[in-house]
Amino acid sequence: MAKLGKRTKAAREAFAGKDLISVEDAVSLIKANANAKFDETLEIAMNLGVDPRHADQMVRGVVALPNGTGKTVRVAVFARGAKADEAKEAGADIVGAEDLMETIQGGTIEFDRCIATPDMMPLVGRLGKVLGPRNLMPNPKVGTVTMDVKAAVEAAKGGEVQFKVEKAGVIHGGIGKVSFTEEQLAQNVRAFVDAVSKAKPTGAKGTYLKKVSLSSTMGPGVSLDLTSATGN
Repeated sequence: MAKLGKRTKAAREAFAGKDLISVEDAVSLIKANANAKFDETLEIAMNLGVDPRHADQMVRGVVALPNGTGKTVRVAVFARGAKADEAKEAGADIVGAEDLMETIQGGTIEFDRCIATPDMMPLVGRLGKVLGPRNLMPNPKVGTVTMDVKAAVEAAKGGEVQFKVEKAGVIHGGIGKVSFTEEQLAQNVRAFVDAVSKAKPTGAKGTYLKKVSLSSTMGPGVSLDLTSATGN
């Protein structure tokens, strides 16, 4: 068994016995013990009472975090003509059509968000096996298939976060940097939890929100008091 480093051991000791605590206490604890040599991300994990293998229990959506993510988001846009120009003016990093499709098919994916105008979807559809597993496939439900390219690019650049439940019924997301203030992080946590709560699918039975945990990129996790997380 690998020997724990001093920082890891100290962090685990600090988290010992801490469970089901308030958002503010959790954020404070994580910030105090995030000692990596880089600005760690505050990560959230939500265990939901759903089985995403059933279409009526799929959970997906998007949330505009009040304080952004602190991450530089690279945006690719599939568009032609005036819409391509609109995307470039809005700050898109990569804009194209067949040329962009060929680049992606060649294994080069240098973006974090993919947006497309509706007329481009037959082309983008050919990339489903590549973009789908990476959660990069444009989808009208989260506003990434749209004619309002400008708004979509600006939202992606401004701290909008997409979420999608995984097979085990868990949603993961990065919701800020530990260098943010405690208040900023707490606001982001509650905004994310609220968005997932509102995305409850029609087929969800029993307890929908089972557990919410926070951690930093390199640190241990701590579970939240659900009342504190939801504001109810």
